[in-house]
Amino acid sequence: MKKLDFQALVKQLDALSPKQRERVAATLTELSAQDGAGELAALLSARCLACPHCGATELYKHGQAHGLPRYRCRVCRKTFNPLTGTPLAHLRLRYKWLSYHQCLLDSLTIRKAAAAVNISRNTSFRWRHRFLAWVKNDRPEHLHGIAEADEMYLLESEKGARQISRPPRKRGGAASQRGTSKEQVCILVARDRTGQTLNFVTGRGPVSKAQLRQCLLPALDKDVLLVSDSNAVYRYFARDADISYESINLRAKHRVRGAIHIQNVNAYHSRCRQWLDRFHGVATHYLPNYLGWRWALDAHRINAPLDLLKASVGVFPHLAAT
Repeated sequence: MKKLDFQALVKQLDALSPKQRERVAATLTELSAQDGAGELAALLSARCLACPHCGATELYKHGQAHGLPRYRCRVCRKTFNPLTGTPLAHLRLRYKWLSYHQCLLDSLTIRKAAAAVNISRNTSFRWRHRFLAWVKNDRPEHLHGIAEADEMYLLESEKGARQISRPPRKRGGAASQRGTSKEQVCILVARDRTGQTLNFVTGRGPVSKAQLRQCLLPALDKDVLLVSDSNAVYRYFARDADISYESINLRAKHRVRGAIHIQNVNAYHSRCRQWLDRFHGVATHYLPNYLGWRWALDAHRINAPLDLLKASVGVFPHLAAT
């Protein structure tokens, strides 16, 4: 609201009856409780130590705008607020953000979330992927002990694209080729016995040894025991990387051999597939966002809308506590 409009509004408060003033006070209290942007801005302000434009640390306060503090950089002379450079920059209707994050926690579709928060479908779609853009960055650095690895394949989707690189197919259609092919997108999932999970969208077709080296090798402890199915590419990767390795022959119905199994990662696959079904097809382009969303919900890692709002700008629960 502009300054002159706000001053006019304040003058009108004198004409209110006591009951009307109580109602206004209750409404303001409710809006303050619903709007988590203030607490988020305060948290980001404490971390706002460098200019998002040039990286300089010579800053000074430069007033406020739209309820957020502003800063000016002494080097590049540009101004910014705590949300500048984050996916939430330039988004409006901040008082509805927490309500929308509750919709994310409830895994609502775009249309249902739009109806629940009273926003348009386009705004709901834009908010979903703005809020999830950095959530997928909350990943464990390493997997320890016994790490299970397996792939999950989804039919490649160019949903929402103006131009597609293949003939269109009906919703819910199947691949034209049997088995694993270039029509499917590979999602590599690695999970240790403590529940720490990493997922990678490696692209179309089966996973390769080079992709395993690029994705898994930096994330595995040196003394880790890697367990997979009988796919030979894991054996070749483990041999070249000098990693302890065991395999389970699922085709021979050998699912468990003592502590050697991949049931944890397969259970994660099952939960992820069941969860994705509600969206009636996910565009491959946005698949990393959905996988990060699923990981945030897994085992109730994030339960509160404000925690998910903080994760949207890279302030994850385990980092905020430190």
